Amino acid sequence: MEDLKIPLKKYFGFNKFKGDQENIIKSILEGKDTFVIMPTGGGKSLTYQLPALLQEGTAIIISPLIALMKNQVDALRGFLTDDSVAHYLNSSLSRGDARKVKEDLVNGVTKILFVAPESLNKQENVDFFKSLTISFVAVDEAHCISEWGHDFRPEYRRIREMIKQIDASIPIMALTATATPKVQMDIQKNLGMTDASVFKASFNRPNLYYEVLPKIHPEKQIIKYIKENPGKSGIIYCLSRKKVEEVAETLQVNGVSALPYHAGMEASRRAKYQDMFLMEDVDVIVATIAFGMGIDKPDVRFVMHYDIPKSLEGYYQETGRAGRDGGEGRCIAYYDYKDIEKLEKFMAGKPVAEQEVGKQLLHEVVAYAETAMSRRKFLLHYFGEEWDETTAGKDELDDNLVNPKEHVEAGKELAHMFQIIFDLKQQFKTKQIIEVLVGKESPTVKANRLHMNPHFGSGKDHNEKYWMAAVRQSFVNNYIGKRIEEYGTLFLTEKGLEFMKKPGSFNLILDHDYDELMKGGNNVVQKGGSAGDPVLYDMLKDLRKEIGHAKNLPPFVIFQDPSLQDMATQYPITMEELQNIVGVGQGKARKFGGEFLALIENYVNENEIERPQDVVVKTVANKSASKIGIIQGIDKKIPLRDLARTRSMTDDEFITELENIVASGTKVNIDYYIDDVLDEDYQEEIVEYFMEAETDSVEDALAELGEDDYTLEEIRLMRIKFMSTYAL
Repeated sequence: MEDLKIPLKKYFGFNKFKGDQENIIKSILEGKDTFVIMPTGGGKSLTYQLPALLQEGTAIIISPLIALMKNQVDALRGFLTDDSVAHYLNSSLSRGDARKVKEDLVNGVTKILFVAPESLNKQENVDFFKSLTISFVAVDEAHCISEWGHDFRPEYRRIREMIKQIDASIPIMALTATATPKVQMDIQKNLGMTDASVFKASFNRPNLYYEVLPKIHPEKQIIKYIKENPGKSGIIYCLSRKKVEEVAETLQVNGVSALPYHAGMEASRRAKYQDMFLMEDVDVIVATIAFGMGIDKPDVRFVMHYDIPKSLEGYYQETGRAGRDGGEGRCIAYYDYKDIEKLEKFMAGKPVAEQEVGKQLLHEVVAYAETAMSRRKFLLHYFGEEWDETTAGKDELDDNLVNPKEHVEAGKELAHMFQIIFDLKQQFKTKQIIEVLVGKESPTVKANRLHMNPHFGSGKDHNEKYWMAAVRQSFVNNYIGKRIEEYGTLFLTEKGLEFMKKPGSFNLILDHDYDELMKGGNNVVQKGGSAGDPVLYDMLKDLRKEIGHAKNLPPFVIFQDPSLQDMATQYPITMEELQNIVGVGQGKARKFGGEFLALIENYVNENEIERPQDVVVKTVANKSASKIGIIQGIDKKIPLRDLARTRSMTDDEFITELENIVASGTKVNIDYYIDDVLDEDYQEEIVEYFMEAETDSVEDALAELGEDDYTLEEIRLMRIKFMSTYAL
């Protein structure tokens, strides 16, 4: 205790401790329950490893992942001369290996034992641990205890019960890299350590740059970034195993050194890929969220989220794997609200309380993605830490600080919103307050008779995004709070009540409008809605018009505007390059592409244009069993609704899939279905409309043809037939 730097140097080779490490170690050596909240890269592992080596007996470290245990044991054995000092006990061990581990424990040579919570819950292991001298129990990744944490594990809820069976007097240590005040309270209560010494390091990672981009053709964005940063290590997170495989394969065929990683792979393959990443035999890992927990690779230079994560805690922990050495760390998330809607659909069927928690966590993710205030400030406030962006150093920037958004005076509006919250007895959530302001008669509003309230529609001069920004920034500035236990009902703080009585000035930062950026459909490259080369774009439009007149077809059948915009940005000059332009499949490229390629090549040569290096993003063959099955089902004339139901798709989702199939250049013949639902005269009227229309908008078509005669579904199906007949 007098000088812990001596064993620190002896065992780990360090001359000094980082942050609160020394005080944390002293706390556990004194037998106190100890709670450590420290961001990734802060040195949590050492705070239980060193006291374990110094004390009599064995420290049990509860860890959620087998890969994480192996990684930590391997790292420890690299420091220590005797491999028996550190072991793990889990289902991956053979009977012989497990017997050897237990022998070392009985002989008292093992100082640190990693176990999974499932292993601790086995009575035979509990009985075995009773016979040993246990110095303390450390619960790593302790956020897994809380349903409000980002990786809730029911097995973690029984840890305290198991410890009490072993020895109720054993000191407990809890460690996590992410814990909001709510999660912190939940952990302490569940582990029975409400009197613990709490050590909370700052969550600010100055070297990390946070950025959110609209999810417009993400593979192209990712490949472009990686090729502009050759040789840098990175992790790309996806939410599904299927997407992990698809993205990894796309990167590979485009010359990126990348490998997939997810729980569906064999353990040996996962371990091999993890080691290749650590040994720098591969630059990029595309993974589900399991990858990276405790992986001690200090020089990860970028962390990307292909899919927006399910919670801000998960996002923070995953981005924390970048720049652990204090060097460059770029954190890029690709955002499309459609991904949020998919995640909400996945919650259907779960218990109501679980759904409410999940929706609340997703709401915070949306708030982070769409906010125009400093992302760093937003994140730190979420974890209960204040940060002043006006004092930010040059390394503490994010995309919103680098490119500030529009500011407006909103003091009067804020006071009015606070008055509504107050008059509604502070019993409603953000969504209902905003619906009252804009005058939206949702089912919840009607059920609570809020549409009869005199305030209803009093804020309709501003849209929902404006009021959402007002709520978020009021929250961050401590004017309002949320009752988490009631799933986010709003209440006014003393500061908010004072502002309501005596309104002052408030500088509101207007949120990003990602809906505008995403117009034109998912994964459509629009470069902000304009072409990179406006001169070429106009020439392409003229050519499209000429070909349309010659073939007696409307221009959008030849190529749609987003396709021309992408051509005027990427300058494709070969058929292969043209097929990588958004909205251009093989059939469309062959049918209409020749004259466009000739024009572009001539333009490039005449103007000596240096084309972008990422012009060709090679695609892998679409192996989707769903797509193939749909086409085969249509060939067999199976009813479309039956095809949708067998794939657990709604009618809307199925039609969208058909639209994507046709847009990618594959014809489908759905006459057998359309003939059953639409008379020939009606079909001809829709075809005639599209033949004369300037755009292929189904909304415009419905407005022109009349909602009394047609449904949106019928128009969409006829557009699929029309494009299959004339565009392919």
